[in-house]
Amino acid sequence: MPKLAAFPKAFMQQLCKDGTMKIADWVKLATPLQLDGLEWYAGFLEMENEKNWPKFRRMVENEGMVIPMMCCSPDFTHRDKAFRENEIQKQKRWIDMTDELGGKYCRVLSGQYRPELSVEEGIKLAKDCIEACLPYAQSLGITLIIENHYKDDFWEYPEFAQKRAVFTRLVKSIQHPNFGVNYDPSNTFLAGEDPLDLLYDVSERVMTMHASDRFLKYGTIEDLRNEEGGAVGYAKRLSHGEIGQGMNDYDAIFTELKRVGFDNWISIEDGVDGMDQLERSVAFLKKKIGQYWHK
Repeated sequence: MPKLAAFPKAFMQQLCKDGTMKIADWVKLATPLQLDGLEWYAGFLEMENEKNWPKFRRMVENEGMVIPMMCCSPDFTHRDKAFRENEIQKQKRWIDMTDELGGKYCRVLSGQYRPELSVEEGIKLAKDCIEACLPYAQSLGITLIIENHYKDDFWEYPEFAQKRAVFTRLVKSIQHPNFGVNYDPSNTFLAGEDPLDLLYDVSERVMTMHASDRFLKYGTIEDLRNEEGGAVGYAKRLSHGEIGQGMNDYDAIFTELKRVGFDNWISIEDGVDGMDQLERSVAFLKKKIGQYWHK
């Protein structure tokens, strides 16, 4: 049966930029949710000091949870070779961080979709960089998971492999036992696409999943596709929302994941409107997982 983790989506500014929230505060808030784990972010301010890594692992494990997944955002599509090499070294440090925290999955991205970048060039740059990291990840028993992403919170441009056609090409170009997909259905809306179309393309490569939901504030999905697809900046028509109350069809998603034998981590990216919202999303997913993966 899949296990549930949570990610502090509502507290990224406080944990990563202004320091007004400590990791211990997030762990304390998340513990009553009775989750199996907490997804980590490499950019937490307190993670800069490597001496903190074992402390945070103990902190989470003392509450009966684990840290299964590391969320990080390498930028592999820069044309400058020295820049890319630095990103590879950063990714290897994040792999070390994942291992130290007891995790088994470390996210990668393609990189930013800079205006001068062609699709062919971007795929080659991202592929080469990811493959440069894979032997090290494999040596530590870590699997690199690429997410169909929208845009890192602190990036200027959207994700290069945001679109389904580019993402699936990149995924299929890398065949390695320690590489797979972190599927995020909500992110496909930000590309003006259907989450199920992407899932059916890559379901057999899905290792982990991000769970969230989106609402159209006005207009239709076709309007979104025409106006927002691939745009810089967050889609104006969309807003975060409670899981199970938005546009994602979790019955269809879980039917397909169950069909291909998925039985791994689902991390919740929710709670932007408060912890009570996150509690309801947890309850929805626990019930839905029990429905599809009943013992």
